[in-house]
Amino acid sequence: MTELLTAAQMRAIEQAAIDTGQVTGLDLMERAGQGVIEAMFEEWPELDRRGASPSRSPGYLGPDEGAALRAAVLCGPGNNGGDGFVVARLLRALGWEVEVFLFGDVDKLPPDARVNYERWEGRTIDARNAADADIRHPDVSIDALFGTGLTRAIEDPAVWELLWAHDDAEDAWEMRRHGAGTDIVPPRTVAIDMPSGLCSDSGKVLGGIFPDHGRRCARSALTVSFHSGKLGHVLDEAPDMCGRLVVKDIGLSHEVGSVGIAAAVGRPSDTVLGKGGKAHKYAHGHAFVLTGGSGRTGAARLAARGALRIGAGLVTLGVPLAAQMEVANQVTAIMLQRVEGADGLTDVLRDARLNALCLGPGLGVERARDLVPAALAAGRSTVLDAEALTAFADDPSTLFEMLHETCVLTPHGGEFARLFPDIYEKLNAVATQGPAYSKVDATRAAARRAGCVVLFKGPDTVIAAPDGRCSINAAHYERAAPWLATAGSGDVLAGFITGLLARGYDPMQAAETAAWLHVECARAFGPGLIAEDLPDQLPKVFRYLNI
Repeated sequence: MTELLTAAQMRAIEQAAIDTGQVTGLDLMERAGQGVIEAMFEEWPELDRRGASPSRSPGYLGPDEGAALRAAVLCGPGNNGGDGFVVARLLRALGWEVEVFLFGDVDKLPPDARVNYERWEGRTIDARNAADADIRHPDVSIDALFGTGLTRAIEDPAVWELLWAHDDAEDAWEMRRHGAGTDIVPPRTVAIDMPSGLCSDSGKVLGGIFPDHGRRCARSALTVSFHSGKLGHVLDEAPDMCGRLVVKDIGLSHEVGSVGIAAAVGRPSDTVLGKGGKAHKYAHGHAFVLTGGSGRTGAARLAARGALRIGAGLVTLGVPLAAQMEVANQVTAIMLQRVEGADGLTDVLRDARLNALCLGPGLGVERARDLVPAALAAGRSTVLDAEALTAFADDPSTLFEMLHETCVLTPHGGEFARLFPDIYEKLNAVATQGPAYSKVDATRAAARRAGCVVLFKGPDTVIAAPDGRCSINAAHYERAAPWLATAGSGDVLAGFITGLLARGYDPMQAAETAAWLHVECARAFGPGLIAEDLPDQLPKVFRYLNI
């Protein structure tokens, strides 16, 4: 897994490297500026005129190949601004026309940023006098205002005038975001570390809605960060504002810096997911999925198919008599077991081979209230989803008292709000200061309260254990999977987790692996996905993983 860092952790890593003599602050600033130039030319090769002039990007009118390229660099009062001065100097050395705007007092710049301001040696325009600019429509606009250092909402009108100009093709952004106008190319805008306005720890736009403009964050086409991704790059509103995210190496030791509070979920090990050649079906566990009544069995059948496809040796559906024929007509490899009430479930669970349970998908609130206590009393690895969570919304503490450490809760936003109302309220409050309360903070708090693993669903799925371990499975950037926004996809995810629990995965590992595979299945299928398609993409994904 790749560590995702907070702003404070990144500063600590940099300072540790400086203190041990690995590097100087000026070295880091120079490398950051070079990384921004590299990322720009990788994203827009037509801007790289150091060699033969390549063809232009499709759909972009300009720049004129015979004219000098132009850049506007917006520099802030801290070290992010120092990075901007480096970029300005490097671009000018390549023959660009560069205009630099400074928000802040030169005399108050940090030492390294002040050195790079002096090395720039070009004209620097006070941000409050933006009308003095000669470059009105630059080929590239670079936001080096605040980066990861922003701790409060941006209120200064002069800064907003610059930032609105920085992404002045708002209509183009919105058309592309909603799938129209794909031939319209938004402006070439680059953010160093983070688009100004975002909290780098939470991904929230600080200050909420701006009265006259509607938002307090500049949207960038490209965001260039350094050493490691930050929590805020993958959480909340940030992916919509960051455009494409590139992380550049600036020579910091990863031994020094592996201190993140959350990690990005990575590709699972083929040795763990694979099956041994001599193993029999019971060696891979027996998952037991409870269904609702007649007309309400589809969600549980989706979960059961997911559990079977992901490798559980056997999967049985526990059905009430009224739904038995309905389910029997729909399944083949999945087995059936009649389960009416709590006593019936307790009797069935005397079979110790039933080692992983799934309750919630299509279960119904009343049936959930009856069966969940009996299931939890059995002490088996258990996934609780959907109605198994909603059934205890009136008194979540009742559920928490029954949970044990081998449970996994899989709430979406609404279910999370019902189970953890105070935490959810804190998460959804308008962030006025940074670091703001994040989805990572909320999920870790929920896991501590529940005493088990909590998987808080969404494009930025966060998974946390009661001991503080936390990971993020973000379906953003190159792993975007918008097709997962379809009925039943969460039921399949619950089944994936249950199947892995049956195979002997610990709850955190099962939740992380299932979430990663869930996204990969959606990406493997693509547009037009419905929930039924997800389990059947697993063989393709497993082949890709060489399993």
